[in-house]
Amino acid sequence: MNYWLFKSEPDVFSWDDLVARGAAGEQWDGVRNYQARNNMRAMAVGDRGLFYHSNIGKEMVGIVEVCAEAHPDSTADDPKWECVDVRAVKPLSQPVSLDQAKTEPRLSDMVLVTNSRLSVQPVTEAEWAVIMDLSGTDD
Repeated sequence: MNYWLFKSEPDVFSWDDLVARGAAGEQWDGVRNYQARNNMRAMAVGDRGLFYHSNIGKEMVGIVEVCAEAHPDSTADDPKWECVDVRAVKPLSQPVSLDQAKTEPRLSDMVLVTNSRLSVQPVTEAEWAVIMDLSGTDD
């Protein structure tokens, strides 16, 4: 299993919006960055991710699961843009903020810390474990 982080502005699409989609989940559409798209192409069903509220809150708030591998993004006119589908698994017991991540030495190499603009990014197994520890969440 691989781990990822998905960023969304909560006033556009929030954790609560994904939870409301239920087991069917939602396509993670609208991504127009090649690196983020390529990250989604590398995902497999069952991979886990962190749902991150960007701009407002700037914190990791929940765990998601990839429920459909990369497929054409229905919001794109160009077939080069693809997306995956994700569904909510559970909220983090305590959100983990970007400021917390930046001050945690074990997360100094995390993409969120070094390239916070990338909307879909990999998370290492060790980073995942640190986030679970900081949030008090059992995964």
